[in-house]
Amino acid sequence: MNGMASDHNASSQEEYLPHYLQKEDPFASKLSREADIVAGFYLTVIGILSTLGNGYVIFMSSKRKKKLRPAEIMTVNLAVCDLGISVVGKPFSIISFFSHRWMFGWMGCRWYGWAGFFFGCGSLITMTAVSLDRYLKICHLSYGTWLKRHHAFICLAIIWAYAAFWATVPFAGVGSYAPEPFGTSCTLDWWLAQASVAGQAFILSILFFCLLFPTAVIVFSYVKIILKVKSSTKEVAHYDTRIQNSHILEMKLTKVAMLICAGFLIAWIPYAVVSVWSAFGQPDSVPIQFSVVPTLLAKSAAMYNPIIYQVIDCKFACCRSGGLKTLEKKTSLNKSRMYTISAHRDSTAMNETQLEV
Repeated sequence: MNGMASDHNASSQEEYLPHYLQKEDPFASKLSREADIVAGFYLTVIGILSTLGNGYVIFMSSKRKKKLRPAEIMTVNLAVCDLGISVVGKPFSIISFFSHRWMFGWMGCRWYGWAGFFFGCGSLITMTAVSLDRYLKICHLSYGTWLKRHHAFICLAIIWAYAAFWATVPFAGVGSYAPEPFGTSCTLDWWLAQASVAGQAFILSILFFCLLFPTAVIVFSYVKIILKVKSSTKEVAHYDTRIQNSHILEMKLTKVAMLICAGFLIAWIPYAVVSVWSAFGQPDSVPIQFSVVPTLLAKSAAMYNPIIYQVIDCKFACCRSGGLKTLEKKTSLNKSRMYTISAHRDSTAMNETQLEV
């Protein structure tokens, strides 16, 4: 009986045809025209806000590029990835939604899928690097102080190479990019897992190296940071003003990183769940109308990051202008006192010299 069941499963896998190989047009929209128009307007708004927000972050960071800390350099790289998704990818899907079908053929589909995967993977690996930087700076200070700007640029080169490798692997014959079930967008060919063991191995590799492993590192890093902050808050209060200010800045960068990672994962996890179900669940068991919602949610992830960054930055500025003004006054008062004392000592020394002469 078990042998018959396995033979039946093997034959069903061989007979299964993904939606894009069936007789109907794979690029024709499976949604109503009204739903496509709503999705098109939604992506237009998301694309404009994302382009303006991430462009602003990059522009403002370029003004102080020589003063950027390693974590801030990573934040700029994240903005570059999000801007790439908005500028390179979103116009394709916006035009297609308004046209009620994918307008750019198989070549455009593969390019769109590659670009989305490349910049999306780059975003997640960048956030993984940021979480590790925060973990070392907060939990292992002896290693954290060793990280300098040139290490951040080396890390950027590794991030881009990692994303380019996994985004290009499908073109080597072990995977592919294909239209979404609703027809007006393209993505990684998750349905290969339904066809062969090699397809399953490819999808599992993508899931582990481009989703599960980076997410595990992010969660581990921030859990450790939260535990460390709870235990060290009282200790920092006994340090001098300079160490307290440095601690406040490090915590600001950590809050930005944590919120950005949380926003990214919240936006992408529903899409990942639907994709995994499409790959390993029952063939074509995900309703088409249901599959479009996680896709649109994932496409909005690029808009959150500049908003989070600016909100935290404003809070930090308010805190600095309010709570730290007293510290600044004390510092300036101490400086003036030191100047008076040093000036008095200099004049006394001069008088003594004149007397000696």
